[in-house]
Amino acid sequence: MSFTCRCAKWLVRCGAPLAIAFRELDAYADTATPGESGSLTSGHTPLAYFLRGEGPAAQPVLHLGWVLAGICSFVCVLIAIMLLVAIFKRRRQEDANALNTKGGLSFVYVGTTISTLALLAITVYMLVVLAQVADPPREPALTVTVTAYDWWWKVDYEEGAKGTRRFATANELHIPVGVPVLVLLKSADVIHAFWVPELSGKTQAIPGVTNRQWLEADRPGVFRGQCTQYCGVQHAHMAFEVYAQPQAEFDRWLDAQQSPPLAATTYSAKRGAKLFEDRCAGCHAIRGSNAAGVQAPDLTHVMSRRLIAAGTIVNTSKNLIDWVQHVQDIKPGALMPDMKLSPAEASDLSAYLATLR
Repeated sequence: MSFTCRCAKWLVRCGAPLAIAFRELDAYADTATPGESGSLTSGHTPLAYFLRGEGPAAQPVLHLGWVLAGICSFVCVLIAIMLLVAIFKRRRQEDANALNTKGGLSFVYVGTTISTLALLAITVYMLVVLAQVADPPREPALTVTVTAYDWWWKVDYEEGAKGTRRFATANELHIPVGVPVLVLLKSADVIHAFWVPELSGKTQAIPGVTNRQWLEADRPGVFRGQCTQYCGVQHAHMAFEVYAQPQAEFDRWLDAQQSPPLAATTYSAKRGAKLFEDRCAGCHAIRGSNAAGVQAPDLTHVMSRRLIAAGTIVNTSKNLIDWVQHVQDIKPGALMPDMKLSPAEASDLSAYLATLR
């Protein structure tokens, strides 16, 4: 079999899984629900969120990435050309056994000098970019603590920002547009990494250490974030979303999140509330109730979130109760066990969860 045929077969064999993967990425669509002002538009299309910066903390990192990609591509092409020239255009020698030792060292000297200068220049540029993104250009308007768990994100809004009372949510960050937001990063178990490609570089969340990151969005939108440090079997399903909102819309969201959930008024919802306290309160919390768990997401306003299971499925009443009953089918390895519910119990619990908006 010719070399060309072997290469073609290899490309087909390797390309098929890639084609499937890219088709799945193309099928990914941001279906974010607009806010009251309709300002929340799609924050990304497949792969595009890696290729653009939508904030001052991301743009220098993006430029650095393009520069490094260009330099690496140029070096690879140059080496390939030189290798091909050496293979196909080598000089004929009168004596096949002769060893030509002249002229070779000059290429070594020139190549070493150029490589050293290029690496030094890249190092200086990287240090400049690090200095640019290390701290926000002005005082942060808001401080948010994000704690990474296997495999979800706890988000604590601190006290003090325009009368903000401390509250917690999960797998969603809401920030006002055009102002820096300080993010304090922690981990409750293993090393994770926090990355919103369109808004910042990535920063690790390490047990026992509090790292700092800051975000600022130039425009309203929904921006995808992801854990980028392998942390276990569900690492790929440890996503989150950042909602950048105009200040007035962000303030309305803040007020709604600080409010207690609606009281269960129907008989079914009341039975669901009792069932929740009996079966779920050891891990989950709902403000204003007896549920005060700390090992799982706060569910006070769970139905206001677009996605559940750390970005795994869209949040609807049906999907939420399916998640409760079939966790290990949807996200194998998650620390939450499947809840064995009768049809009546599932209906009651769904009615109660629907009030948590």
